Amino acid sequence: ASCDQDHLDMVILSCASMPDRTAAIEAADHQPILTCMRSCIERLDACGVGQIAIPCNTSHYFYDSIQALTTTPIIHMPRETVRVATQDPTVRRVGIMGTDGTVDAGVYAHACEQAGVTPVNPTPERQADVMSLIYDDVKAGRTPRLDKLERVLAYFEHERCDRIILACTELSVLNRYRTMPEGTIDALDVLVHESIVRCGGTYVA
Repeated sequence: ASCDQDHLDMVILSCASMPDRTAAIEAADHQPILTCMRSCIERLDACGVGQIAIPCNTSHYFYDSIQALTTTPIIHMPRETVRVATQDPTVRRVGIMGTDGTVDAGVYAHACEQAGVTPVNPTPERQADVMSLIYDDVKAGRTPRLDKLERVLAYFEHERCDRIILACTELSVLNRYRTMPEGTIDALDVLVHESIVRCGGTYVA
């Protein structure tokens, strides 16, 4: 974009009061999330949006229930990300870095299995490292402790993962502190690309 008019028209609804998605999944208490989502969807629909992008991977556990609230297409970030990750037919194993809610609920595992590849989740110890990066570091506004990241990446290397998916938008900031291994795919980047293309824009990498 070289001027204002080259950008897409957007409506950004930042609902900071949204209940924690992982906590809702673990407690099997979905109604507060869906009530909040209904309000958000109604506001977006009132604005006449043509596509909806939800930049929270864990929220996609509720995707079918959220999509049922509207006829406006909602981009399925995990499915689109796995599609990108498996464009190379030699990809067989995909490492997943996400919240406990995303990992335990199989949000990405299901998408991987549908694509015919094996999802690789961290061990409990390494998953604790991922959660600490997300909650103790990024969400808390602290500089990420890279020793935790290095342990997770070493695990995926040991497990011979062909791709690693950053399946939490908090993890997107890790690129500021470390060059990620080749084959790492940021789900947020995929969501941005898909949002631009679906709204008629031209994506330039």
